[in-house]
Amino acid sequence: MTTSLTGLQSNYREELRDYRLLCSKAGGLTVILLVLMGVVLDYVVYPDEQKRFAIVRVLTSVAIGLALLSLYTKAGRRHVQIITFFWLLLPQAMISWMIYATQGGDSLFYAGLMLTIFAVGILFPSGYWQTLAFGLATVAFYYVACTAHPGEMQNPSKFEFQLILIFFCAVASSIYTYFNEKGRFQLFRLKDEVAHKNDQLARTNANLAQIKGQLLQQEKMAAIGTLSAGLLHEVNNPVNFCLMAIELAMEEPQAKESPSLQECLTDAKQGMHRIQHIVSDLKTFAYRKEDVPFLFEKALDSSIRLSAHELRGVKITRDIPADTLVLGDEAAIIGVLINLFSNAALAMQQAGTTAPNVHVEAHWNEDRLHVNVRDNGPGIAAENLARVFEPFFTTREIGQGLGLGLSISYAVIERHGSTLYAESQLGEWTAFNFDLPRVD
Repeated sequence: MTTSLTGLQSNYREELRDYRLLCSKAGGLTVILLVLMGVVLDYVVYPDEQKRFAIVRVLTSVAIGLALLSLYTKAGRRHVQIITFFWLLLPQAMISWMIYATQGGDSLFYAGLMLTIFAVGILFPSGYWQTLAFGLATVAFYYVACTAHPGEMQNPSKFEFQLILIFFCAVASSIYTYFNEKGRFQLFRLKDEVAHKNDQLARTNANLAQIKGQLLQQEKMAAIGTLSAGLLHEVNNPVNFCLMAIELAMEEPQAKESPSLQECLTDAKQGMHRIQHIVSDLKTFAYRKEDVPFLFEKALDSSIRLSAHELRGVKITRDIPADTLVLGDEAAIIGVLINLFSNAALAMQQAGTTAPNVHVEAHWNEDRLHVNVRDNGPGIAAENLARVFEPFFTTREIGQGLGLGLSISYAVIERHGSTLYAESQLGEWTAFNFDLPRVD
């Protein structure tokens, strides 16, 4: 949603003040240069007045310079329009005095007044009321200069014509300024709309990236589910045959008489049972159901077994209540735990943590089971802690991860009415927290 009209106008005034400040400084230096260069015109038109006019030009330039210096103060920046209006009148007053001091209504310097009016309307970001006031002040200066001229006015019609012409310039300049100001505001509003559209586009892209990551994860889970559904039948049959053969072999006299053989057969039996457990855990992804009761303890066991390869050498400890029946998507929660275990194991492995350990703690707080997964690894730097859930943010080397695991896990926990958040002490530990609803 774009900024409200009041807020937009406030932002516009703030930006316009800065723009006016810049234009006033640049314009002031330009006017000083032109005023001083006017000695050439004095030499051509009024050579007898050149010395006196040169002194007036220097004084006018100094006054404009002092006004420009005030713009570098806090008060000057706040009242930039008033100060600019003041120093713009100085050249008009100077030219009007020159008209008074020379030929009055017959002086050619009236053209300088007209050019200045148009320059202010075109080049300066003044308001139309300010431009009109500047033009009317110039008309008044010219009128006073001509009527107060000590000599007799030779051509009153020419004076009246030039006076009206200067007045027309003032009106035309203010009209131009009015439409120029409206166009400037319209341009600012369009720029503001484009900025908001860009912000919306950036948020949309971030959401699309997150959705893409979730879809990718869902496709992976669906593929695992399809594979495990087939493995369930294909693997269980030969595993059952092997278990039957192992049971028969363990009853043989030679096996009973040989402790080493008995130990080997026991290990083989445990291996077959482990295969059955892994296939059973994978089966969870084949038949995913959201918002169904499940035991968190069972999900934790499954995630540990499925992460066994990454967790080699890592001690897993737990402190959970006897009743862990919660409501949600068991497969998704298993995926979250696998991601947390894998990240912890990799971080501790890369840091060379001695006695790596992951501790899972859970406790009931009213109708929510609060879960804390904490490792004794290297921790997360403060500048990265706030970004760990951003899609595609990763501290791993290129090719070792997409940076989607935690952002997807965050979305999963969010679907369960909670928030996945991280805590860390750099060099000591990292913990992730979330909670799950109790079954009514």
